[in-house]
Amino acid sequence: MRREEPKRLIWIPIIHTPEDLGSLKEPVRRLHVKRTGRAHWQRRQLTIENMWTNIEREIEQLDLDYARLRLYQDGLACCGREEEIVRELAGIGSRNHQLLLKLMARGARIMGTESPELLLEEYELSRHAVLAAGARKAVTPQQQEASERILRRRDAYIAERIAQTLLSGETGLIFLGLLHSVDEHLPRDIETTRLDVVLPAAPGNGRRR
Repeated sequence: MRREEPKRLIWIPIIHTPEDLGSLKEPVRRLHVKRTGRAHWQRRQLTIENMWTNIEREIEQLDLDYARLRLYQDGLACCGREEEIVRELAGIGSRNHQLLLKLMARGARIMGTESPELLLEEYELSRHAVLAAGARKAVTPQQQEASERILRRRDAYIAERIAQTLLSGETGLIFLGLLHSVDEHLPRDIETTRLDVVLPAAPGNGRRR
């Protein structure tokens, strides 16, 4: 009896660029600048840009068979318009989605990754949290609990999606924010490794953030 080839998943923790935030981009920028100053915001953006440069460099060094590579993306809903969405976000400057396009051009397949309904729920919670912070209102324990609950449900959905679509002998790359814990929900037949990229220090400030 022929033994099935392993399924591999490479988890790449990421920090989102402002372009990934959609309509929340400008409110988040204003709030950050108000709290920490314009110079800090600019240093943070440079740090994130350098992180994505390092991620691209690390991926280039992986021995990947692009014809057997599936791409899973934080925030990319299962909707039938996945490639169109990736191209739109890449076009407005998202380093994350520009990298996805490069990998797709080599033969990798982009996959719808998340539940549209859960993403909408989280967006509404995030929008209210940003508005509350702008008005100097604290996030309530109920809001925090709701946010954590949605994150857990998102992780379970993402894991199920990977389990259903990643086939024997294939490798998946998943770009996922730092708060996620998808590995807790994955089946044991998926070999998971984490590709941690060290964040470069922000220029002009040696402290870690």
